[in-house]
Amino acid sequence: NVGVILFLVILTLVCGRIYCSVICPLGVFQDILAWLGRQPKKRRKLPYSYSPALSWLRYGVLGVFIIALIAGIGSLAALLAPYSAYGRIANNLFQPIWQWGNNLLAYLAERADSYAFYETDVWLKSLPTFIIAAATLAVLVVLAGRNGRTYCNTICPVGTVLGFLSRYSLFRITIDSEKCNQCSLCSRNCKAACINFKEHQIDASRCVVCMNCIEKCKHGAISYKYHPFGKPAAGKADSEQINETRRSFFTATALVAATSVLKAQEKKVDGGLAAIEDKKIPKRSTPLTPPGSLSARNMAQHCTACQLCVSACPNQVLRPSADLRKLMQPEMSYERGYCRPECTKCSEVCPAGAIRPITKADKSSVQIGHAVWVKKNCIPLTDGVQCGNCARHCPTGAIQMVPSIPEDKDSPKIPVINVERCIGCGACENLCPARLFSAIYVEGHERHRII
Repeated sequence: NVGVILFLVILTLVCGRIYCSVICPLGVFQDILAWLGRQPKKRRKLPYSYSPALSWLRYGVLGVFIIALIAGIGSLAALLAPYSAYGRIANNLFQPIWQWGNNLLAYLAERADSYAFYETDVWLKSLPTFIIAAATLAVLVVLAGRNGRTYCNTICPVGTVLGFLSRYSLFRITIDSEKCNQCSLCSRNCKAACINFKEHQIDASRCVVCMNCIEKCKHGAISYKYHPFGKPAAGKADSEQINETRRSFFTATALVAATSVLKAQEKKVDGGLAAIEDKKIPKRSTPLTPPGSLSARNMAQHCTACQLCVSACPNQVLRPSADLRKLMQPEMSYERGYCRPECTKCSEVCPAGAIRPITKADKSSVQIGHAVWVKKNCIPLTDGVQCGNCARHCPTGAIQMVPSIPEDKDSPKIPVINVERCIGCGACENLCPARLFSAIYVEGHERHRII
């Protein structure tokens, strides 16, 4: 959103890195980790100290991030983006804990003859994404617990860009050398490690404007002052010459792709509950992307893998991809549910424009794919029984049942698909009782169509 970006740029040029301090969810989360990391007996100690800026690392990571965006390598950009990192942690690590708590309340409420709560499925959406989320959390715990905002000032590409702008902000925190007695209280309370109290300098590019130093200074030597626009903040970082050769860097990513673990479940089949085996995911020539994403290419280019859509999907259709080309970006799969025509949750929460807002009326006319019948899996032909589950549940009436032998009206009926009416919602694939593979599945379209 250009408006949001302009707002953040103006906010930073006026006030400094306010976004990093109180708006960015990952930044606030790091503050919580830092507070928890100090054990009760040690919380009175002041854990921070000044450290020189690692400019080569900051700009190196930013370079990788920009190259990944330009090259359309969304999975690499998602590894570095702070919003995506927090989304992964919240969706893969925190949401299951909340769901287990909900299920415990549902269990206890049921014993008390109350149905105020109901159980929800807790399942592993993607093993690679879970591992990456756990690794990200571990890194944040170590960095935030020991050094405060180290991640923000060395790894985060957004922090690097805003840090560059904040050097020219109108209001900055400064030290009055005449009042300062070099007690170091400011430096020891600075979670950005950007205060060099010996030289009375603050690195504005790393300062997140938390105001802790102003609060702790007992001599009134630190203040938040107006500075003429265009004059960069003085600081040791300005005097350090950045060696161009040191800006070159080596990156290596080794990610092990593993198949998603699916839990056996019970599904509705012709009005009764039947315990059935896990379905295997069909091999689709073109991946399915949610209505509103326009195309697989648009999704790959704009998605930051924050996984808000995965978390918001009430039908368990969206899950993080294990494909290295679009790692952690959402993909659709119909083993646990199907994309109901009246649901637009994913388009309502996407912050990056990868899934555009769409109305319920518009969604019913968007074709994201089309159903394909697999004759060898269809149980009327394999078992000689009547079925028609796909036709009964198709919301658009795109499937009709006809005799398998045209001359014999009593022969088992098989589905015939009207591709022009099919929107690719996956109801047929999800509710097909055939195992291990459905007798009907949805093939994605590279570009969505309006029907």
